[in-house]
Amino acid sequence: MAESGEGLGTVPEHERILQEIQSTDTACVGPTLRSVYDDQPNAHKKFMEKLDACIRNHDKEIEKMCNFHHQGFVDAITELLKVRTDAEKLKVQVTDTNRRFQDAGKEVIVQTEDIIRCRIQQRNITTVIEKLQLCLPVLEMYSKLKEQMSAKRYYSALKTMEQLENVYFPRVSQYRFCQLMIENLPKLREDIKEISMSDLKDFLESIRKHSDKIGETAMKQAQQQKLFSVILQKQNNVKFGKTMYINERIPEERNEIVLKPVFEEEDENEEEGDEETFENYYRKQRKKQARLVLQPQSNMGYGFPVNRLFDLLFEIRDQYNETLLKKWAGVFRDIFEEDNYSPIPIVNEEEYKTVISKFPFQDPDVEKQSFPKKLPMSQSVPHIYIQVKEFIYASLKFSESLHRSSTEIDDMLRKSTNLLLTRTLSSCLLNLIKKPHIGLTELVQIIINTTHLEQACKYLEDFITNITNISQETVHTTRLYGLSTFKDARHAAEGEIYTKLNQKIDEFVQLADYDWTMSEPDGRASGYLMDLINFLRSIFQVFTHLPGKVAQTACMSACQHLSTSLMQMLLDSELKQISMGAVQQFNLDVIQCELFASSEPVPGFQGDTLQLAFIDLRQLLDLFMVWDWSTYLADYGQPASKYLRVNPNTALTLLEKMKDTSKKNNIFAQFRKNDRDKQKLIETVVKQLRSLVNGMSQHT
Repeated sequence: MAESGEGLGTVPEHERILQEIQSTDTACVGPTLRSVYDDQPNAHKKFMEKLDACIRNHDKEIEKMCNFHHQGFVDAITELLKVRTDAEKLKVQVTDTNRRFQDAGKEVIVQTEDIIRCRIQQRNITTVIEKLQLCLPVLEMYSKLKEQMSAKRYYSALKTMEQLENVYFPRVSQYRFCQLMIENLPKLREDIKEISMSDLKDFLESIRKHSDKIGETAMKQAQQQKLFSVILQKQNNVKFGKTMYINERIPEERNEIVLKPVFEEEDENEEEGDEETFENYYRKQRKKQARLVLQPQSNMGYGFPVNRLFDLLFEIRDQYNETLLKKWAGVFRDIFEEDNYSPIPIVNEEEYKTVISKFPFQDPDVEKQSFPKKLPMSQSVPHIYIQVKEFIYASLKFSESLHRSSTEIDDMLRKSTNLLLTRTLSSCLLNLIKKPHIGLTELVQIIINTTHLEQACKYLEDFITNITNISQETVHTTRLYGLSTFKDARHAAEGEIYTKLNQKIDEFVQLADYDWTMSEPDGRASGYLMDLINFLRSIFQVFTHLPGKVAQTACMSACQHLSTSLMQMLLDSELKQISMGAVQQFNLDVIQCELFASSEPVPGFQGDTLQLAFIDLRQLLDLFMVWDWSTYLADYGQPASKYLRVNPNTALTLLEKMKDTSKKNNIFAQFRKNDRDKQKLIETVVKQLRSLVNGMSQHT
């Protein structure tokens, strides 16, 4: 029982051990088997029995599984046997295909290596081409330089050197051949300098050998130039009358061509020094050559003097300038006739730039103004300025054909321009100022116009300088003294303003209608005088655009003329009688004149300067209004006299007119004591004044 009990207890343990052996990793089997031997006696035997039973069970299961899958296995073996033959065929085909692939791959490998080699060569060729494209122009230019040196085209060679240094060498400066070329250029320049100097020295000898061909060529070129000038003159005559606004772009381009520098800045100092050396030597040699050329050889029919020919050309030039002056006189007259003598209205920036492009107007105050605005001058100013420049071009065309130096041409242009300003334009301005339809407003605008034209003369001088390239600082340069034309015209316009203003005053004064026998004044100033004062106020508002001294002079002249006219009205020989009431009425008018003068109609007068224009009238009227004859007679001739400006002859003339009126209007004055006393007083003063006047005449 004990054994059976032990057996029952160990069986589950053995099954557990078998399960662990079957299910666990082989690395853990050792400890499991050890437990079989360690637990109980005879456990090993029992375990082995249990193990055999387990193996038999597994064998049975394997046998069952094999029996179950045997047919499938047999079928698989059968299939494998069938496939063996196909597999052998396939192996043969794969081997053959592999062999053929290997053979084909060898050719591909060879071709691929060739392609790689070609690509490398192509890349190298492209790089070489790029480098050659940089180097070839340099080599071509250098070859061109050598050809020019061989052909003795030294000026072209110098230009080629400049292009090499400035354009081509910087691109290939890393190559050794370029450094060699750069080092060789100074030597080539020195060779050119020596060869050019040698050729210049030999020129005098060679020119004598070819003088006949040179003369023939010169005659042909002169004939062609003459035909070209005639055609150009016809074209200019056609274009002249089309518009007053001349597009100045072409002249500007012409100036740019004339003034464009020949050489670049690099090595400028050295080249300018060489140029100056050659120029000085050339000038000296040319003078000698000219003297030699003008001396004919013994075997030639050319020994005739040409001085008379040049004198004829200069005389023709003078006649040509006279023709131009007459032509431009008509142009100026047309411009003045078409002008409206009003400031130029400017609506926007574009119009402002258009005017500025034609006339050099500069005024910071006007520039700051917003649009729309007005320029102070009228339309004739830019037109005149443009036409003066066109005249300079027309005069230049003839002067260029005389083969004169730049200095002489500059002198000719300046003299011609001075004649245009001092004679033609001046005459047109003076005639314009004297025309009847030119009023005070137009005269004011003419003064403003001449001021701006005078300021623009410096730009005309610069314009001539740009054409001839002769600096204004040159000692023998003629200045544009023609600006005096505008000063003279301005003075003439100012004088005409004074004259027309006095004429207007005379027209108002002629409307005066005094009742010289009135007993009492009206109590207010005369209508004609108030209209005159209002006119003066309005016209002096226009004068604010004039220079200050001009407006002040015009105002003072007007007041003095008005004072003189009023005085002449009192002393008119046709006026026989004046009553005290008329004198009082006249005094009211003079008071209005004094108030006008004190209101400063034109700014700039100091103190009561303007009121002094009426001082003679004021003292004369005060004397008669106050009837202060005793003071006048007693203080006459004294510097501090109250009536210092009253002339005795003037006082006597006016007093006699009042005496006659007193006699006529006071028939019964002899019956009234006061009237008799006043009449006696007048007669007494008249006698004293006559005595004073006679004494003055005897003393004189």
